[in-house]
Amino acid sequence: MDEYEPQIRAIDDMPPDTRRGGDVRTLLSPKTAGTSSGFMGVATIAPGDWIAEHYHPYSEEFIYVVRGNLVAELDDERNEVPERHALFIPINTRHRLRNEGDEEAFIVFHLGPLAPR
Repeated sequence: MDEYEPQIRAIDDMPPDTRRGGDVRTLLSPKTAGTSSGFMGVATIAPGDWIAEHYHPYSEEFIYVVRGNLVAELDDERNEVPERHALFIPINTRHRLRNEGDEEAFIVFHLGPLAPR
């Protein structure tokens, strides 16, 4: 068996991506940790902020709301996702996340499989 080097990443060590809204930080990915089946990260969404509509043509997405509440629109259908609840987003599903509450929302997400290179 090959020697395995644990890949540990801190949120504060990863650069924020704010291009689609929110503060999205990819923690474990092919680039940061050599993953081969997907990637994982966190997002912080301030009250009134959102992550713009997008979709993943190759990946399913799993979201867990650690803190706060979200509104997730999946193919224009509104879904409320409260704190300590998870959401599954199938491949090719258009989705956006909004924080309509008064407190910051903090989520953990994972996508897999990876898109072909």
